[in-house]
Amino acid sequence: MVLEQELRAYIEERMAHYGVPGVAVGVLHGHTTTAFGIGVTNVNYPLPVDDRTLFQIGSTSKTFCGTATMCLVEQGKIDLDAPIRTYLPDLALQDEEVAAHVTMRHALGHASGWLGDYFDDLSDGDDALAQYVTKMAELPQLVPMKTIYSYNNAGFGLAGRVIEVVTGKPYETALQELVFAPLGLAHTYFFAKNVITEKFAVGHLVLDGIPTVVKPWQLPRTANAAGGIIADVRDQLAYAVFHMGDGTAANGARVLSSASIAEMQRPWFSKGYDGEMGVTWHIDDVGGVRVVRHGGATLGQLTAFEMVPEQRFAVTVLTNANRGVELHGDVTRWVKEHVLGISVPKPAHIAVSADALAEYVGTYTGALSHINVTLEGDVLRVQPVAQGGFPSKDDKIVAPPPLPVPVVFIGTDTIKAESEPIKGSVGEFLRSEGGAIAWLRMGGRILQRT
Repeated sequence: MVLEQELRAYIEERMAHYGVPGVAVGVLHGHTTTAFGIGVTNVNYPLPVDDRTLFQIGSTSKTFCGTATMCLVEQGKIDLDAPIRTYLPDLALQDEEVAAHVTMRHALGHASGWLGDYFDDLSDGDDALAQYVTKMAELPQLVPMKTIYSYNNAGFGLAGRVIEVVTGKPYETALQELVFAPLGLAHTYFFAKNVITEKFAVGHLVLDGIPTVVKPWQLPRTANAAGGIIADVRDQLAYAVFHMGDGTAANGARVLSSASIAEMQRPWFSKGYDGEMGVTWHIDDVGGVRVVRHGGATLGQLTAFEMVPEQRFAVTVLTNANRGVELHGDVTRWVKEHVLGISVPKPAHIAVSADALAEYVGTYTGALSHINVTLEGDVLRVQPVAQGGFPSKDDKIVAPPPLPVPVVFIGTDTIKAESEPIKGSVGEFLRSEGGAIAWLRMGGRILQRT
């Protein structure tokens, strides 16, 4: 790629700014591919990152769950719009009406409405997802199905369990047979026993510019359907080629129909300001160009994955530190601008009086974090305060909260953060039928005003 040297220099500058120890990046445009690594895998035992270094891809794993589901749809084993009780007749949820009618499309599209950030280390065995789904009976139903988008990890534990039941195999085996092997993804794994013989990254927490290794290394097995895959950038680009194609693998074998590929990328559920949901894919309009994307965050490993199918373009950025979310945001924007010539238009700021701003002040509570919204003069500020609960419900907070960050309004009830470490993050205040502010959706999650 002509721009590789400039891209390397830009990434190195951003790595130094954020304190991220290692990055792997892959870019595909047309039939030209570039992939490389910068930095080290582990600050304690450093090895150079390259294009075959394995990273945890986090929630991009959800799209693999969706891909496997579509394979089973084509085999006649799953109907996206049939009640999940068709496959799991004993499914119990807090809301019986939801339990009776929730479908795989709801689960794969973050439209189920129950508490989504439930993580639990229940079993390392093949019964992990079965135990997880049993525990889902305790999750509160926050909103009715398909009324308010809220990112939902728990829905993928449920979807993964359906895949196990209809295939008669553990989730990981089913994914290997339905997706990894047919697509030739020889460097894509679930288990540490497979990864340990290769070069792999570990997560880091950056505090005051200093990265330290995060422990444990991996999420519990119960999270595999939602975020457990480990891969390198070469395999991620191969996966992108498949999802920008007609459903055939690189060797010409038919894995999905072109109709199933299109169905996964068809907008189905509005996310409000942040675009649309398909079947596991997030779909955005960026400068008039359709971007299909996902991303992920595990224990100090944060990744981005974006495609522009109409231009056969893809970029993936794998990082090994908590501030990788800022770095991969910078890098994906840079690549889209310099390779495709598209950029995200900067939204106009809307003036809001101090009196009107007072309506938004309060505490908004969620499972993994609370957000305090305060008013200082005529400046509204938000402060995310982590509550623990990740990677398991009993885990404690590992980092102090950031200072309150100023926000500006970019739409009715819509704010954008102006400072690091959440600069550029968008939040939406959601109102009840009576007009009162009931929720703040930030980071894709709804947090209830208390």
